[in-house]
Formats: sequence, structure tokens, C-alpha cells
Amino acid sequence: MIRVTLPRFGRFDAWRAAARDLASARIAPQDVTWADPDTPPDLFGADPAPPPGDHPVTATRDFLQLARQVASHSDPERWSLIYAALMRAQADRRFLSNPADPMLDRMTRMAKSVRRDIHKMHAFVRFHELPSEGPRRAFGAWFEPEHPILEAGTPFFAKRFADMDWLIATPEGTARFAGGAIAYDDPAPRPDLPDDASHGLWQTYFANIFNPARIKTQAMRSEMPKKYWKNLPETRLIPEMLSDAPRRVQAMREAGATEAPAFAPKVTARIRQAPDNSPPQTLDQAAAQAARCTRCELCHAATQTVWGRGDPAASLMMVGEAPGDQEDLAGRAFVGPAGQLLERTMAEAGLSPDRAWMTNAVKHFRFTPRGKRRLHQSPDRSHVDQCRWWLEQERRLITPRLTLALGATAAQALTGNRAPLTPRRGRVETAFDGGPVLITWHPSLILRLPPDRAPAALEELRGDLAQAARMVA
Repeated sequence: MIRVTLPRFGRFDAWRAAARDLASARIAPQDVTWADPDTPPDLFGADPAPPPGDHPVTATRDFLQLARQVASHSDPERWSLIYAALMRAQADRRFLSNPADPMLDRMTRMAKSVRRDIHKMHAFVRFHELPSEGPRRAFGAWFEPEHPILEAGTPFFAKRFADMDWLIATPEGTARFAGGAIAYDDPAPRPDLPDDASHGLWQTYFANIFNPARIKTQAMRSEMPKKYWKNLPETRLIPEMLSDAPRRVQAMREAGATEAPAFAPKVTARIRQAPDNSPPQTLDQAAAQAARCTRCELCHAATQTVWGRGDPAASLMMVGEAPGDQEDLAGRAFVGPAGQLLERTMAEAGLSPDRAWMTNAVKHFRFTPRGKRRLHQSPDRSHVDQCRWWLEQERRLITPRLTLALGATAAQALTGNRAPLTPRRGRVETAFDGGPVLITWHPSLILRLPPDRAPAALEELRGDLAQAARMVA
């Protein structure tokens, strides 16, 4: 049996180097024992690791990210598990895309537990100010995570508190930040941290956000597990606040306002202003009405309605799918990467963006949140159907001689035809109001294509734009 002892810190990089050598020699997972520094030696000794072999070893970025998270789990079998997954991926990488695979499912659940533990660390570390001789203030904290996440969790604090020196001690070890770098030390007894005046601020904040009328103790314990309470200054207030909640709720009822303030009608009238569904007489009226649109649920998550822009007297109307993230924030159509590519290609084809009306089939941004990002989602057929009324008003008020449908969603909204776009691109079809519609690619598709396919699609878009310029000339 081969024994690989990993260091206390820098474990994943050490595992990765050793695993690469073992996998290149095709050493089976059951022939390797992975040990931490505190693991007792094998009773019968261990075989030396063989030299690296000639077999190539590859791993995807997603696998390495998952393996790094699993490596911070407390399961003693974590190193053997990710090495077994690495060896399996050399012969069958497809299992990494199968969420029902038992091995991948286990790793995914372990990684999720680690991410949750890191999130709790970022939320529940409470610093105590320490004596400092230099110009920088110094702070210390004690935290007891569920998993060995010290290395994975502390870079967050280095970014957030770069202007001070600090240490975070855990049963796994201690992280010290000084001079702009983090250093890790072996475990030590829990430090004797002095009282901190800022803990009173935590208690004041916690007491003021506590709502006695909406007590959900189960949800509170889920988000703030009791194992963290002993190190949080604000949790000392919880028993008293819970016991006093009924009295506070009754006092709130008795002190409630009997009459609305004088300004209330104006506020509620503005909030509850109903959308006007009568046909607008001008584009400005249409834009004002669309700003209050509630025809589908997209209006509740989007920042604002994104109305069309350009020349109201244009002979050419260009219809895309829906606003993207940048369009939603700016309130203007085609200002993101796809819009910038479209305008450059229009100029190359002899079309001026200022001489066209540029809009979308759907006026609100649909997205899925991923951390701080908002990932674009294509609108459903119901969104397209509900938003067609606004497209009809734009076409009625602009009366374009030609409409360019950018992508499948725009083609569906204009013609009602949901057939695949590839055989239709470059052809002229009839819109719902009888006008001609030239079908082409949406520039966002070109941005998503691999480098070997994007140039051809861009040339087709450029050709279709040139054809549109000839048709409206």
C-alpha cells in the first residue's frame, strides 16, 4: 500500500501533484492511502510511491473546482474519493456531466456542504480588537467551522479587511494577515480575546432588525445554527427578545396609526397607477404606457421596460429577442455586446443605426440570478404573445417598409412561424400585418459560437444587412 501524507496547509496543491504522478503510473485508487499530518502511521509500514508513468493525465476546470471544494470537507475519505474520480475520468469523462451518478452526487453534496460552511464563516466571524504597536489596527477572532475550510474561507477577509492586521483561529489552525499576505500556522489553544466595544453595535443592529410579529425560530436556527451562538455577541439577546415578543406585538397594535398621513394618497396613487391599454397616438405615449406594463410576470423582476430607439420615420425596423443585462440597466435597446456587434456590422453593410428603429419582441429582461450575475434566459412563448401588442403599436406608428427579424424569437413574434431558423435565414416572409420580414441571425448567437464557426455566421449577417440596405434604398 502506497501512503501519501499531505501537509496541513496547501493540501489540495500537494494532492494534485501526487495524484498526477500516481495516475500517470495508473496506480489504482485502492492501492493508495491518503493521510493528513495527524494521521497515525500505518501499522505494517507503507510502500514508496513509484516514479511518474507515461500515461497522460487530464482534468477539466470544472472537475478541479469541484475537487478543490471536496478537499475542504471533513470526510476522512475525501482524498481517496477525488483520486478515484480522477482515475475514472481518464477512461470515462461523461460521468462528470451525469448528476445521477452516485460518485458525482456524493462529491456534489460534499461541495455544497463546504460552500455553505464557508458562507457561515463569512457571516459569523466576529473580530475582537487587539493591542497594536504599529499604525495598523489589529483584530482577532475564534471560529469553529464544520469542515477544514480555513484556507478556502480566509481570502475573503484579506480582500475585505486589507487595511488592518488580523488573525482567525480555528481548531484546524490559525490564519494571520499582515503586510498584505496570509500565513497559516498549526493549531493552538483558543486565544483569550478581549471584549470589543463594537460588539455593542452588533447587539444594537440585531435588536433593531428583530421583528416580534414575524418570529420563525426554525428558519432562524437554519440560517444561524445554535453551534455558532456561543461566539456571537448578538445571540445573547435572543431568549429575552423571544420572551418579550408577545408584549411588543400588543404594544405595536395599540400604537398603530388610526389615520393615514396626508401624503399617503399621493404615494399609493403613484404605486398603483394602472397601465393604460388604449392604443397610443405617438411613440412617446407608447413608451410611457409600456413603462407601466404588467401583461406578464417579467415586469416584476426586470429593472425597467426597455422601449425601442432610433429614427421614428425609419424605413427599416430591426427586431431582436429581448433586452439583456446592460439594456435592462440602461433602459435602451441594443447597447450591450450584441448591440455593439450589430452596429459595427451595420456600418460595414452600409446601414446607419440612426436611420433605423431598433427594438425587441419582448420588452423586459428575463434572467436567472447566479451570485452577483444575472444570466440571460430566453422568453417563453407566452411572453412573446403577451408582448406582441406593443410590437403591433410600434409597427403601426412607424410603418416600416422592411423589418429585419434578428433570431428565432423575433421571427416567431413577427410571423407566427416557429420553424427552425437555419433554412429561413436570408429569406423574406410576411409579418402578421402583411409587411415584409427579412430573417437573419441574432448577433448574440454569433458571440456564443465557437471561433471556427463565428466568422461564417458573421458574414451571413453582414450579407443580410446589405440586402436590407438595398431593399429600403
